[in-house]
Amino acid sequence: MVKIIYVEPGGNERAVDVAEGYSVMEGAVSNGVKGIVAECGGACSCATCHAYLDEAWLDLVGPAEGDEADMLEFAHEPRANSRLTCQIEVTEALDGLRVTIPDAQA
Repeated sequence: MVKIIYVEPGGNERAVDVAEGYSVMEGAVSNGVKGIVAECGGACSCATCHAYLDEAWLDLVGPAEGDEADMLEFAHEPRANSRLTCQIEVTEALDGLRVTIPDAQA
């Protein structure tokens, strides 16, 4: 299991064990993390799993590209470190990944 740290709206931190191969969004939804709505279920056709990556992880995770980058235009207050969590696959290399969920979703 890989530990992902979610910072929920309001600042509450949740460290969740997520199985490799799942998405960061699936880890949040299956563990009741607040703020990840995931209306499209991971199809990259909404922006309701938007989160901000901790700066230390940007190089490893990489930037949003293609459809994800397009969808982020519809996200609530996107930033340079914004990603859709449905598009980040959990691997052992992401152990300790920290994502901050915005106060609202698109």
